[in-house]
Amino acid sequence: MSTVPTDTAPAVIAIDVGGTGIKCALVTPAHEVIHTERHATGSERGAEAVVQTILDVAAGLAQKAYANGRPPIAVGICLPGVVDEANGVVRYAANTGGMRNVPLRDLAVQRLGLPVSVGHDVRTGGLAEATLGAGAGYDQVLFLPIGTGIAAAHIVDGQVLAGGHWGAGEIGHIIVRPGGPKCGCGQNGCLEAVASAAAVGRHYSQRSGKSATAREVAALAADGEPLAIEVWDDAVDALAAALLTAQALYDPTLVVIGGGLAEAGEQLLSPLRGALHERIAFFTEPEIVRARLGDEAGCLGAALLALSVSTGELGAA
Repeated sequence: MSTVPTDTAPAVIAIDVGGTGIKCALVTPAHEVIHTERHATGSERGAEAVVQTILDVAAGLAQKAYANGRPPIAVGICLPGVVDEANGVVRYAANTGGMRNVPLRDLAVQRLGLPVSVGHDVRTGGLAEATLGAGAGYDQVLFLPIGTGIAAAHIVDGQVLAGGHWGAGEIGHIIVRPGGPKCGCGQNGCLEAVASAAAVGRHYSQRSGKSATAREVAALAADGEPLAIEVWDDAVDALAAALLTAQALYDPTLVVIGGGLAEAGEQLLSPLRGALHERIAFFTEPEIVRARLGDEAGCLGAALLALSVSTGELGAA
């Protein structure tokens, strides 16, 4: 995210809360980023302290906006977990201090006196990619970030589908290897346990006896190392199996792959396209491309949430 010269336009406050860090920005209605900051989440301090930090950061950004002659008009906040976006309540977020039933929207409205929208981090990042990134111009986009975990966001005509219980998009917990590796959710053989960046590094390390990250496994595979190729190919095969299920359920026109594993570029995407093509049966094959926004997606998506609530397109307290 870069900073651009200031002028007289208003701004929205965008906050992307992660397990270790908070990325935030002031963004104009024309999607220009005019100021960025990063803060530590401090999840080890517990939910109450993390919530206070989020509110303090938002208040500081509001002050910065006023000081720059950019009156803030709304706030967008995204974070991981189970997020009730309609009511602005974080039902559960293990990675941000263990939040449970936190009325984050109402707390932020009370603190700042501005309209506030609260969203799920992957769905919010997907909104940004579909609106401003690789999915711009497509009406049916599936955003699939592959990092420590795997989740997805389905965006239809610019709207992110959250599901009836705010749990849509948990593609990482589709079982692709029955009886396979244990997943953190308690099942065996979930996509996340086979093909996440964490899983790729872990499986290679377990089999080789040498510690390696997914990026290192990708480099070894590119150099022709047999075990790395086997681990990488298994991850690609599992991703193709999950994408076939996603295509049957969602029928997206475009699949946007993001997250750490996407840094491998065509080393991942080309064989993934091929593996899906072999399975596609009677379904229409989607385009598969790499995400464009990188780690800016969540913050830009939070800005889009704020811009929507500032115009009354989303509900706010």
